[in-house]
Amino acid sequence: MSGAALGIEIVVVFFLALFLLHRYGDFKKQHKMVLFGTLLAWYLCFLIVFILPLDVSTTIYKQCKIDNEEHSTNSAVTADSNQSTRSDSTTRARLRKECYKPWSYIPDGIMPIFWRVVYWTSQCLTWLLLPFMQSYARSGGFSITGKIKTALIENAIYYGTYLLIFGSLLIYVAVHPNLIGHLDWYQLQTIGITAANTWGLFLLVLLLGYGLVEIPRSYWNASRRGHLLMKTYFKAAKLMTEKADAEESLEDAMEEVRKVSECIKYNHPLRKNIDTILKKCPVEYQEKMGRNMDDYEDFDEKQNVYPSERSLVKLHKQVIYAVQRHNRTRVQWQILLETAFHLEDVAKNETSGTHQFIRSYTPQEPEGFISRYLYTPTVEWYWECLLRQWCYRILAVMVTLFSVVVVWSECTFFSTQPVLSLFAVFIQLAEKTYNYLYIEMACFLTIFFLCTCVYSTVFRIRVFNYYYLASHHQTDAYSLQFSGMLFCRLTPPLCLNFLGLIHMDSAISHQNREQTAYTSIMGSMRVLSFIADGFYIYYPMLIIVLCIATYFSLGTRCLNLLGFQQFMGDNDMTSDLIDEGKELIRREKRKRQRVEDGENRRREWQERYGNRREDYTRNRNVQSSEMKETSYSDTNNSNRGKASKYTRSNSRPERDRIELLQEAEPMDFNAETFTDDPLDAESGRHPAGGRYLSMSRSHIFDDV
Repeated sequence: MSGAALGIEIVVVFFLALFLLHRYGDFKKQHKMVLFGTLLAWYLCFLIVFILPLDVSTTIYKQCKIDNEEHSTNSAVTADSNQSTRSDSTTRARLRKECYKPWSYIPDGIMPIFWRVVYWTSQCLTWLLLPFMQSYARSGGFSITGKIKTALIENAIYYGTYLLIFGSLLIYVAVHPNLIGHLDWYQLQTIGITAANTWGLFLLVLLLGYGLVEIPRSYWNASRRGHLLMKTYFKAAKLMTEKADAEESLEDAMEEVRKVSECIKYNHPLRKNIDTILKKCPVEYQEKMGRNMDDYEDFDEKQNVYPSERSLVKLHKQVIYAVQRHNRTRVQWQILLETAFHLEDVAKNETSGTHQFIRSYTPQEPEGFISRYLYTPTVEWYWECLLRQWCYRILAVMVTLFSVVVVWSECTFFSTQPVLSLFAVFIQLAEKTYNYLYIEMACFLTIFFLCTCVYSTVFRIRVFNYYYLASHHQTDAYSLQFSGMLFCRLTPPLCLNFLGLIHMDSAISHQNREQTAYTSIMGSMRVLSFIADGFYIYYPMLIIVLCIATYFSLGTRCLNLLGFQQFMGDNDMTSDLIDEGKELIRREKRKRQRVEDGENRRREWQERYGNRREDYTRNRNVQSSEMKETSYSDTNNSNRGKASKYTRSNSRPERDRIELLQEAEPMDFNAETFTDDPLDAESGRHPAGGRYLSMSRSHIFDDV
């Protein structure tokens, strides 16, 4: 199994990242470079999370071997002076048996190369490639040079903050008397890594302090369906305001595009820029503008005032932003509607005596194997109405305990004698028994929980609502790039902080232990003593202040006082927004119900006049033949004429059925020219309004 676990996890993590990207992104519509950059960023971050536990277990095994060698040496010296050679060999044999290779052991020399490739590739993505790609895609320039120039200017703030931290640390090292003579490339590399980790740790603590409280609270509130439904109504009211604003901005941008498009004709040098802008517009607006562009005139013959190229660049950027914002609000509105409809269905089905979950409308997605055979309406009722709320409550309690452990460990991980960090206590207890599987699972779950608290916070806070992750291929390219950039920027300092919590980072714990390969790549933080002994130790203690502020919703109350309406149960404005959101959801529900009723009527119409019409025709044929067989020889001419009329009508039902299926409607019906004889349609004596007007209602709607 030497190195096999590493290879298996590398392959499994790749397919996991590919599956998630397929679920959130759109392989058919989005650019291949965007998909490749996002996939690579997610893949590298997932590798850090999944492979770091293997590095920890391998390091513990190496530390065990080092301890055994030291004990063996000391025991040999003691045995030569006090004991016999037999006792000495027995002691060394006993000590050697205590260490055994973990199932996921990774040979020496592999992990340092692996971490070096993963770390530096992720840093290039998060600081250089992804921000540049994001700004390049949003740029309003029409040339590659213009887009590159705009992207560099917009990313100057990111590069400036990083260079400021790096420059400050470099100045500190340069003026330090003990380090000025030893400044080499390795130390410069360590300074760069420290600058990136310092930036990430600064943001990490802020996000973690919010997530450690808000995630348990969200799970507990999810078990309170009434509270969750009221909050959904509140979000609907606010999102509708933003959606209306986005639609208005899009209309204004399209109006500007229309004016410019009418002003600049086909033979103008700037016409190609107009065509580029039109390609970014929605399809319906492109069709509207295309109808008014059939003329061709020489722009030199008229002294018109034409827009400059700079104004077109500004308009291009405005169109890109307006279309992106419109698509974002539209997708978020659809997701919110589905959530509100589902919560209302759960509230209605709670009092159902049949124990069958009944939806208010038919799901848009087709039923799969699980929904059809396993997740039946009965199972869905028991899950949604009984079990789910208790599962959320149990999960909320477990996550709360986990958050308390994290907060305690973040405030006490610097203490090694005695060991106060609970994560370090758990790992050291498992280290004594060499339970490597428990060590790896505990490390993975802890890192996964920390990542969940940090990353979910970015998409929860209202300020960051500009980006979102929506399943079923609904996430736009900008949100995908932002998520990849964020993951690569926060995952390395988060994992380094975790190693400090379990006392596997000697720069923080100041213990003479074997270093993990991940820590060795980070470099020795002792080059910057005030970072290793100050910022990395005491700054995470700020997390307890942030948790207290989040628990009492101080940030929400401050935003509410500043005019940014937040969900607060004891606020009149919140009640008004809840009522408004309830009415909006009710209106959307009626609209969807009308659409569904129309589809049902159309389906019933096709079934009735598609299948039953054939049966009706066959019955009429049988009835007609029976009437002819049972007719008497002394039948008068009027009866024969009636029989002949039935006989002639038998050639029409097939054509009537085809016309009904084509959903042709007689829009120009005239009672004066209406005839009851279907033969008139055959002979061409029907009016010019259409052949359907000459059909007898007695033959089309007989079964009605």
